[in-house]
Amino acid sequence: MQHWIELFTEQVKATTWLEWAAVILGVAEVLLARANKVWLYPTGIAATLISIYLLLNAMLYAECLLSFYYVVMSVYGWYHWIKKRHLPAVKVRFANRQEWLITLLIVFGGWGVLYVILVKFTPSTVPIWDSWVSSTAWAGMWLLARRKVENWVLLNISNLFAIPLLYHKNLAMFALLTLILFIVAVFGYFDWRKIARQENSSAN
Repeated sequence: MQHWIELFTEQVKATTWLEWAAVILGVAEVLLARANKVWLYPTGIAATLISIYLLLNAMLYAECLLSFYYVVMSVYGWYHWIKKRHLPAVKVRFANRQEWLITLLIVFGGWGVLYVILVKFTPSTVPIWDSWVSSTAWAGMWLLARRKVENWVLLNISNLFAIPLLYHKNLAMFALLTLILFIVAVFGYFDWRKIARQENSSAN
């Protein structure tokens, strides 16, 4: 146990200012998401652009693709959330059967495609794990962009596997950030579930 603590301490000391910036922005993003605030998107975009550079240096190529996808989905989600000024914001809802099918397709289809890409075209040392973390996060972000309660479930599946992966790649602060995101996402799920139920009751 002491060895792991010492290793973590060494990694924290070696953390660059870019990593700190990405971590701070990442924490701010998930807190804004939990609070149901649209500013989660520009904050997340800034954090992700920094992360792309750092993850590329760590040879986590699937997560780099995930980060690029996140930027695209954040722009889409930002627009989808606000829509036009004269229209009401998109409400928090539970995913329907069609959306669940699309979610599962993103998870398992994306996992397979990313694994093949990593094995064939990159020197990745963790293709199975890297591709799984990314595909589950892809699905979660798609649900988040559509403001579905279940986005938190998919994002936390990704977080659960990402924590040891990031630590393995000597990104201790990113691993710590992901642990924080995991905890906040648990509360986010229950918050959004409450909102969705209240909105369903109002609609009925």
